[in-house]
Amino acid sequence: MLSHHRGPIKLATRLLSVSNNARWVSTTTYGSQHVVSQHKKDVKPNTLSVEELKDKLRVQFSRAKLGRFTQTPPHQENLFTNNAFLTSYLTRILPGDVKNAIWGDLTRFGQRAVTDIYPLGKECEVSQPYVRTFNAWGNRTDELVTCSAWKQLKAVSAEEGLIATAYEGNYGEYDRLYQMVKLAIFSPVSGLYSCPLAMTDGAAKSAKMIKSPHLQRAYMHLTSRDPKMFWTSGQWMTEKRGGSDVSGATETVALQQNDGSHLLFGYKWFSSATDSDMTLTLANIISETQPEPKPRGLTMFYLETRKEDGKLNGIEIVRLKDKLGTRQLPTAELLLDGAVAHQVSEEGRGIASISNMLTITRLHNSIAACGAMRRILQLARDYSQRRSAFGQIVDSHVLHQLTTSRLEVIVRGCEALTLHCTRLLGREEAGTATVQERLVLRALTPITKMFTAKMAMSVISEGLECFGGQGYIEDTGLPVLLRDAQVLPIWEGTSNIMSLDFLRAVMKTNGEALTSLYEDIKARLEDSKAKAPGNELDKSAALVMQAMNELVGFLQKHPELIQSAARDIATSIAHIYIGSLLLEHAAWEKTSVSLEVGKRWCEQQLLHLTLKQYVVDNHSVVMDGYNPEEVYGPMF
Repeated sequence: MLSHHRGPIKLATRLLSVSNNARWVSTTTYGSQHVVSQHKKDVKPNTLSVEELKDKLRVQFSRAKLGRFTQTPPHQENLFTNNAFLTSYLTRILPGDVKNAIWGDLTRFGQRAVTDIYPLGKECEVSQPYVRTFNAWGNRTDELVTCSAWKQLKAVSAEEGLIATAYEGNYGEYDRLYQMVKLAIFSPVSGLYSCPLAMTDGAAKSAKMIKSPHLQRAYMHLTSRDPKMFWTSGQWMTEKRGGSDVSGATETVALQQNDGSHLLFGYKWFSSATDSDMTLTLANIISETQPEPKPRGLTMFYLETRKEDGKLNGIEIVRLKDKLGTRQLPTAELLLDGAVAHQVSEEGRGIASISNMLTITRLHNSIAACGAMRRILQLARDYSQRRSAFGQIVDSHVLHQLTTSRLEVIVRGCEALTLHCTRLLGREEAGTATVQERLVLRALTPITKMFTAKMAMSVISEGLECFGGQGYIEDTGLPVLLRDAQVLPIWEGTSNIMSLDFLRAVMKTNGEALTSLYEDIKARLEDSKAKAPGNELDKSAALVMQAMNELVGFLQKHPELIQSAARDIATSIAHIYIGSLLLEHAAWEKTSVSLEVGKRWCEQQLLHLTLKQYVVDNHSVVMDGYNPEEVYGPMF
């Protein structure tokens, strides 16, 4: 049978069917179609391959030939069991009964993080939040739209007790350590849901410390394991003037009402976790008789973001911030226009009231930094088992081994410092901390935040190089680690602000915080030398102590340079203190790896003072070439 059609025929398919009965060949060209049918009783089996048959029949369509090789991506390790330093540290620190009680949960959660939680976090990066300001009928709604994965992460946070664990009192001084370890596992795969949890934790700590009926109600929600009851909290402090000088930059005012509540009027410039259920914020109290804000008289207020009818509580979402990273997280500019709030601190004591919150959120920042660093290293080392270059797997190249081992030492140092601060916080909260431990915690918290954040940027950037060009490709899921890490040195105070906060801690304690650090380091080094095999750690301990003595000598000899040297002082203390912690752990574990890590840390530069740079005219170096007459207006 042969048919011929002269009109234009747009036939989109070609069919090749071979059977014992018939062979159909359909080819399509512009304006013609040919169908051939053959009926034979005895048809020999076709031995041609599909490609040979297509050539024989002059079939014009074929898949692209992309080659045979595709690179296997990195596989995900258990974020708990495969972290050798973390599991070893907990084995050393935890009492046997506490370890037995929580180990199974941490192991399970380490697996769940990569199998269940990571896909949710990835979806949050793909389906980013946005604001629907008006509905179809012109009514202002300020509807913040987040993806279902973001909402599921809130439920996961409640079920896993990522806030509740620290407040339930099941393990005494180890409650906080248990919680922070889970957060370190959760953070790098959470699609930044760790950020609202940081502020929620800070709010829970404030609610526990401040005896306010409004905060006590909130506390039950903030620490709940029931997803239906669990609340997250915002922390709306920064305003248009911005920066860490909250006292001098807050314009929001609070007008007291007859029922004792206040109406807040102001503009909040960075409001992360915009979808939170409540927030703590600062404002100046005014009245008809006192219309002008009192100088540096900020007061802390509690407000719920929605009224009983579900509408926003005097809040307008002006816009969401277009950020370099943390795009999964809705961060907004908010207008407060009569938001109903409740005073929860003494008038003028708002700044003092947020100190507990800052300790918590800064440790969360350090935990996030450690989690992100550990994540990139685990992915890189697995990938090195699957990637070949120059005739052998990447893992076998000695230069790669050296590069990644250096990263491992940095990450262990940061983990040691952060976990130690977490342990001190747990002891403080349980009422078992000594006066010296309290002073050390106050001094170390800003240093830990500063140092781990800066190291995270360096380690993650180097870690991306382990993947070559793939480390720069967004849909591998790798570059987001670097983009999100950039917020760590900025949020809750930049590196300079953290350095100055350390100096403030030293001055407010009349030097006792620094003395406590010195005595703590000295005692730890002596103990490490006594417990280490032979004299293996004596040289390393001597290097650490020498650096600390030189630092103290500088502070005593050059008090007029302390402000200029603040950042270098903080960096030096971080290196010195970490050295003592790693030696302490090595002396206990006595493995070749821990001994090598401890010695390698102490052999690097520990003291980072640059005396000559503190006394020269640095301003002239920066402004050299700046000519106001050649400045042509704002960038935007």
